[in-house]
Amino acid sequence: MKKKIFCSVMLAVMTVLVVDIAVTTGFLYNYFSKAQIEQLRSQLHYTATIMNAYEGNYIKVLDNSTYRFTLIASDGTVLHDTKINSAEMDNHLDREEIEEALATGEGGSTRYSSTLTEKTIYASLKLDNGAILRASISQKTVISLGLSMLPYIIGIALLAAVISFVLAKRTAKNITEPLSRLDLNNPAENNTYDELVPILSKLNKQHKQIKSQRDALQQKQDEFEQIVSSMNEGLVLLDEHGIILSMNTAAKKMFVADETIIGKNFLTVDRTPEINKVVNDALAGHHRELRIQRNGCEYQLNISSIVSETKKLGTVILAFDITDKAFAERNRREFTTNITHELKTPLQSIIGSAELLETGLAKPEDINKFIGNIHKEATHLANLINDIIHLSQLDENTEPATETVDLSEVVNEVADVLSDSADKKGVSLLIDCEPLCIKGVRRYIYEIIYNLCDNAIRYNIDGGKVIVRIYNDKANTVIEVSDTGIGISPEHHARIFERFYRVDKSHSKKTGGTGLGLSIVKHAVQFHSGKLELESKLGKGTTIKVIL
Repeated sequence: MKKKIFCSVMLAVMTVLVVDIAVTTGFLYNYFSKAQIEQLRSQLHYTATIMNAYEGNYIKVLDNSTYRFTLIASDGTVLHDTKINSAEMDNHLDREEIEEALATGEGGSTRYSSTLTEKTIYASLKLDNGAILRASISQKTVISLGLSMLPYIIGIALLAAVISFVLAKRTAKNITEPLSRLDLNNPAENNTYDELVPILSKLNKQHKQIKSQRDALQQKQDEFEQIVSSMNEGLVLLDEHGIILSMNTAAKKMFVADETIIGKNFLTVDRTPEINKVVNDALAGHHRELRIQRNGCEYQLNISSIVSETKKLGTVILAFDITDKAFAERNRREFTTNITHELKTPLQSIIGSAELLETGLAKPEDINKFIGNIHKEATHLANLINDIIHLSQLDENTEPATETVDLSEVVNEVADVLSDSADKKGVSLLIDCEPLCIKGVRRYIYEIIYNLCDNAIRYNIDGGKVIVRIYNDKANTVIEVSDTGIGISPEHHARIFERFYRVDKSHSKKTGGTGLGLSIVKHAVQFHSGKLELESKLGKGTTIKVIL
């Protein structure tokens, strides 16, 4: 309302201003234009009278005039012009004012410039000797006059606009201020226009009814919110059109939503075809179940329709977090599959070699070879079992005794154990350790360093290097193992710390290893609340940092 009043006042004032300027400008222009034409004709008659009386001295009379005069012979030849050389001028017999003067004794015309910003007024008179005397004067058109006056018009318009703005704003404020002060929470207590009293009375009555109903609804809503917000399960209530009526805290976390989602269609929360299909099925009256993954967690969704006296009122979605259960099931299946394969492979080799020895089918010169194979596979089997036991102990989250561990001492111990393996492959094992000690489990620290160095040697190139560094980085202790080996392509980086995961199974079989070393490293680092960082490029080597 205030805006409409303001705009109306401003529009009226500016319209009156524009019309006034246009009318005034037009009136003044016409008045002065007529006066100038009268003066031109008067001057023409005066000059013609002199020339008729003093015919021989006409050039002096013409040149001393403030107007432009042109003397034209009866055949249209220009005899003299006060502004332009007459020899350069065309024949004027076809000019309107000349034709009219030859016919009637006096003539006139007006011609505009190509830009319409200037016009020239011509007046002509026939002299006694038959020649035509023409007087002319240039005059600005309304367009040119308007352009020349534009700065003043703009200034006046701006001043009028400012004054109008102030007056319109004040008027609108005076009219609407009593309305803006209305207290709609207490309609009966307002002192305003008499015309509004009946409306305010009705509002007061309705206000009391609404407040009573709202308090009752709010109490029920609070009770409902307290119940559902304390649930670990996600709860979403939809109406019959799929609009969200309520969503508890667990569901908001699951669907990454906030309070603004209430009142919107469920499609704005989740657009996956699977979920929307089962929601539509539930809206049609069917019960549906679905497993989904969100934000690294797995959920079981139970979706049912809400029916009251055969009428579908909406849908309820219950979401149960089954991440731990699903993870345990998946790990159990993967572990069973992997351990069966890993145990079966060396056992088959041992059984095959033993059968050849038992049946006497082995040649005498090959007996030592088969015995060595049995020893190698049995050793691999024992190492595998030991690694499984280590992982089992780490999974149990037992709290072994901690002590002060000298990292340099552990590194040197690992270097001594792996020196033969490094020499066989021609790999140089270099140590660069600051004298650092940490609080932890020595056996776990040993496993970390041993497995990282063992992998770096196994997957290195002949004549390569393994560098073990221990140093302080700000408030952290860093164990860094770098090699010049075959490297790991980026698509495997996220999975190499999983149990039995091998980048290249054929290559891993040649190099040995149980496939559990890096998994042991991960669990041992997690036990010490540390983190792992991996940098590796295929064919360029690998660097693994343990930050404690």
